[in-house]
Amino acid sequence: MKNWKELVHHNTFRYIDHTEEKFFDKVAYNALLSFAIDDALALSVSDGNSDPAVRLWVHPKTVVLGIPDARLPYIEEGVTFLKAHGYHVVVRNSGGLAVALDKGVLNISLILPDVKQLSIHESYEAMVRFVQYMLQDITMNIEAYEIVGSYCPGDYDLSIGGKKFAGISQRRVKDGMAVQIYLDVEGNGYERASFIRDFYAKSRKQEETKFTYPDVNPSTMASLSELLGVKLTVEDMIKRVYRTLEAFSDSIVSPPFSKKELELFHTRLQQMQKRNEPIRKIN
Repeated sequence: MKNWKELVHHNTFRYIDHTEEKFFDKVAYNALLSFAIDDALALSVSDGNSDPAVRLWVHPKTVVLGIPDARLPYIEEGVTFLKAHGYHVVVRNSGGLAVALDKGVLNISLILPDVKQLSIHESYEAMVRFVQYMLQDITMNIEAYEIVGSYCPGDYDLSIGGKKFAGISQRRVKDGMAVQIYLDVEGNGYERASFIRDFYAKSRKQEETKFTYPDVNPSTMASLSELLGVKLTVEDMIKRVYRTLEAFSDSIVSPPFSKKELELFHTRLQQMQKRNEPIRKIN
């Protein structure tokens, strides 16, 4: 794998902490907004109206489905199960499958321009390098490969000792991209995976499907705190993100969202809301 500087050649980064946001115009802050925000930022970066950005976000009790999940044969039963347990359910517009978010899960979006200069694999590698550097003082054992039995499995699952604590997806819009990672920082990774396992059991049952959905084994997943035997919190990780960004850049800026970015956000939010109408109507 290449190092960060071989992959990312930008010296100024925009830092956005949305871990405690109520957000724009008193709109209720949920995961739909986060995906719309990342799209708006990717467009702004693509047009040269924003520096590359690192954005942090947290959403309590949310299951984010991938586009293929919305096509499960008994999706209504699966979504009803999640909602009955107090989960907000959304379908994202980036790649991947179902993941569980809560207050112990930190999401990081790395938003970069010039997507034609950075392959899909190199984009993933950039995020892997960021996380490895961020945790280098407490572990050098973070590996990137598919963890079979985890939810949302992929070639760039991040694991320690064969147990997954993070997954990466990306979305490309015009000449900008958002590389998104969820980090299970604290809490019980087994319990999160159990909910996703049960969601698939109710949404797929025994029916054959053209798409191959994961057979989730909760024992393949854990939080960083569990894996390292160290009490880590989301607040600790936010500080680590900022220190890593300081090490990887010459300048960090935090300008407010421009009028154009707000317009892009509202347009993308409407698209996300339309995509999620079938899920929202399930009781």
